[in-house]
Amino acid sequence: MAQDATVLCELDDSVLRVTLNRPDKLNSFNEDMHRAFRAAIQRAHDEDEVRCVLMTGAGRAFCAGQDLGDRDPRTMDGPPDLGHTLETFYNPTLRLIRSLEKPIVVAVNGVAAGAGANIALACDVVLAGKSAKFIQAFAKIGLTPDAGGSFMLTRLLGEARAKGLALTGEPLPAEKAADWGLIWKAVDDDALMDETNALARQFAAGPTRGLGLTKQSIQAASTNSFDAQLDHERDTQRVAGRTADYAEGVTAFLDKRKPDFRGQ
Repeated sequence: MAQDATVLCELDDSVLRVTLNRPDKLNSFNEDMHRAFRAAIQRAHDEDEVRCVLMTGAGRAFCAGQDLGDRDPRTMDGPPDLGHTLETFYNPTLRLIRSLEKPIVVAVNGVAAGAGANIALACDVVLAGKSAKFIQAFAKIGLTPDAGGSFMLTRLLGEARAKGLALTGEPLPAEKAADWGLIWKAVDDDALMDETNALARQFAAGPTRGLGLTKQSIQAASTNSFDAQLDHERDTQRVAGRTADYAEGVTAFLDKRKPDFRGQ
């Protein structure tokens, strides 16, 4: 694992640890990092050995969003096509994140701003150190929320709070983010990685197919009607009930022992 890579990947006990690794730039995205990050998420899709993803940032930040050094109007020939940036880089990766049928746990270890905040919110279980802040920084530079931000903020917080955060660009401290239901939990900074690692290992040792179907069901519920969601539950439960992990879970319950899930 090259330490000078823009994204570090390490597989350990079925947990793929993905670390954004431009600490001198607060882990903001350039094109190389976009490509490496997407490759890491694609690896989680492709490899059966991966049963959970743990995502974090190197240094004192999680991710400051897009590297604006690549967007300096003084050195560009005309205005940039930011829609092309989204369509080429952010959006395909976010679709991979949302469609991954394995849990993604995020440790927000510092500032998460702009697209950096919204990438974290697109994942499944977000823990943050109490010193961390979530910032919808787009309004400060005349832009609109992207990287799924308008979708996730509205569904997680409701329109009033989503508009307040997006229009003011005010930092949201981790503890308030947890109180509002934006993230799962705020923990002491020095306990963040231990707690996140423990949760990732728990998921990696769990019934992978069932966990993946669960996240897909919850994501579908935000747009489905009640009747459509009942049909969705029927279909996913049919799939889950045919897995080896389901048979193991029931057998272990009847035998009064801990199940040995294999992710099958």
